[in-house]
Amino acid sequence: MSDHYYSAQPTSGHNLTEFEIELRGVSLKMTSDAGVFSKNHLDTGTKILIKALPVDPSIHSLLDLGCGYGPIGLIMAKLLPQAEVYMSDINERAVELTRRNAAQNGIANVIIKAGEGFSAFPEPNFDLIVTNPPIRAGKQVIYSLVDEAYQALNPKGRFAAVIMTKQGAKSLEKKMAEVFGNVSEWEKESGYRVVASQK
Repeated sequence: MSDHYYSAQPTSGHNLTEFEIELRGVSLKMTSDAGVFSKNHLDTGTKILIKALPVDPSIHSLLDLGCGYGPIGLIMAKLLPQAEVYMSDINERAVELTRRNAAQNGIANVIIKAGEGFSAFPEPNFDLIVTNPPIRAGKQVIYSLVDEAYQALNPKGRFAAVIMTKQGAKSLEKKMAEVFGNVSEWEKESGYRVVASQK
């Protein structure tokens, strides 16, 4: 199998990179590596998603699905200190980086595990599930995440994803509307859309 950021065990050599990200009043020192998504900087889609997410005191459990090296979940953990933030990725290197980044930024309200899709956290109890999905993995993989997200959410829980308009935003919105019975756009910027549904 060729080496992708959604490979379980990347075979590319290590090339650690350090940089800072600042968003929504939170500043984090991040360490990244070869073999993970957007290894040298915070990508545009992730930035737009983070800016669009609700900072709501009623959120007690959040899942960052496909967390990469951790920017979404770690920023949300800072913004939602009352919440348990669950973070998972199929890529074991990414999971190790997320653990390192949580530790070096003093973030304790996170639970980080390796696993494909929802397998890392099989108990359905989330108030919010967020993802910058692995578009290159294919439409059926993304659609299955929507189906599984519905099952994993608490009543009134929300699912939010960022996607480039030209990479299938409309078809993702259609799928989410079919599964949840509703869909809305939380943000539209720089060719990206943040689409969300509520259970």
